[in-house]
Amino acid sequence: MAKGKTYKTQTVGRRKSSIARVYLADGTGKITVNKRDLTDYFPKATSRYVISQPFELLGLTDKYDLNINVKGGGTTGQAGAIRLGIARALIAIAPTDRPALKAAGFLTRDARKVERKKYGLAGARKSYQFSKR
Repeated sequence: MAKGKTYKTQTVGRRKSSIARVYLADGTGKITVNKRDLTDYFPKATSRYVISQPFELLGLTDKYDLNINVKGGGTTGQAGAIRLGIARALIAIAPTDRPALKAAGFLTRDARKVERKKYGLAGARKSYQFSKR
């Protein structure tokens, strides 16, 4: 976290095995992820789009600065965790925005995780080829 900057709110977002801590402050729309710029950390445009969805929905693209710490999982899970954290932070600041974010599905924690491999099978559900004789 930057010295001297006061954050309005701090929230947590999770998806798959990723955990994102989102610190939101007034600013110009600068997003920092793990002390790196957003475009540097997420080179794929789809991940950057997922992260910016709550701001575009509410029209707040250049109003807040974000400092995000994220760990675990891959880039897709991290982007989803950040999106949930941002949506929760925006609600903490303006509770009247909750219905719009809820209708868009940004407040629902995606509970899907990788299913574990079972013994005697090739994967979670895939089995080895069956031979009758």
